[in-house]
Amino acid sequence: MTPRPPEDFLPLKPATFLVLIVLAAQDLHGYGIKKEVGKRSAGRIDMEPGMLYRLMARLVSHGLIAEADRRLVEEQGDERRRYYCITEIGREVVEAEAARMVHLADSKDVRDLAHASRS
Repeated sequence: MTPRPPEDFLPLKPATFLVLIVLAAQDLHGYGIKKEVGKRSAGRIDMEPGMLYRLMARLVSHGLIAEADRRLVEEQGDERRRYYCITEIGREVVEAEAARMVHLADSKDVRDLAHASRS
């Protein structure tokens, strides 16, 4: 099976984009991901456990994230926590989405709209 190019996954939904951004910074368990997504979205995205774990399962099945082998030292006591990490293709996808968003935001139409809203 040939790997899919990152562009095949675009555009990403906001929650998916934020989960990948969070995991690009560090490996985390589900609750840590939920907290970081909430913080980075200024509370606009509050992922309930069912939503979060369905999303995580989908990202694992697409190969964008994987279950991490390692645990954070200060949290080694809780064996039930599954930690996740971003994969190489996951990093390529989140980078492609970031570039797509920058390109969109830098378009003349968007600049004109932003300028009109300030007038």
